[in-house]
Amino acid sequence: MGEVPHAQPAWVLLAYLIAGVCFILALRGLSGPESSRRGNYTGMIGMAIAVVTTLVTHIPQLPLQEALASGRVINPFMLDIGALAEIGGAIFIGGGIGLVTARKIQMTAMPQLVAAFHSLVGMAAVPVGAAAYLNPEAFGIAVRVTPIATPSFISIFPQSRIEMGLGVAIGAITFSGSVIAFLKLNGNMSGKPILLPLRHVINLGTLVAILGLIAYFTQDQAPWVFWTVTALSFAIGFLLIIPIGGADMPVVVSMLNS
Repeated sequence: MGEVPHAQPAWVLLAYLIAGVCFILALRGLSGPESSRRGNYTGMIGMAIAVVTTLVTHIPQLPLQEALASGRVINPFMLDIGALAEIGGAIFIGGGIGLVTARKIQMTAMPQLVAAFHSLVGMAAVPVGAAAYLNPEAFGIAVRVTPIATPSFISIFPQSRIEMGLGVAIGAITFSGSVIAFLKLNGNMSGKPILLPLRHVINLGTLVAILGLIAYFTQDQAPWVFWTVTALSFAIGFLLIIPIGGADMPVVVSMLNS
């Protein structure tokens, strides 16, 4: 038996849906110079909605006994002041780095800047997926099963396993692919296509293996399945981009953004 976590309120799902639509409209706006400013504003609005919604629905709180034992500051709302300070510090540091970098970069270097920033976005999805896998109860995506004759264990919901696998795979592919795009655009790597023998067979086999392991992950949440999907996804992002010439990297960056 286990306790199933409560579903998210309807307004939270609606807020995330609106944020997702804003991101799609932002990508569409960035496709042309005349609409790029509107696309940027739309993306900023979508990100603000997503961040605020996440913070409101996941405010760090301490149980009373834990707060008293740890000696942390206690307020009427039982907020974990230390965790809030860490979140605020991360937002301040990340926003500061992004602001300073964007203001100093030349327009001619904008494609590699986008590639570099987007590689961080993809990489962020990997540790988030790993954290959800290692502590699924904290994310509300698992239930603790207590059999009669055997020790209890944590079972991640099948739909969450699919989301987790796809999220980590897409994030890892985006990261490694964006890194290669940045290196080619910035001149740190030859812009000539690197053609490996049997590359189509290798790429197809790797993609099939990733999808097959994600499907198997719904039946077996063993660590080797999750980490193998992660490793193969990093590899396929590299393998898919190195055969593409440097002149086509802006198109690759747009594809990875989508």
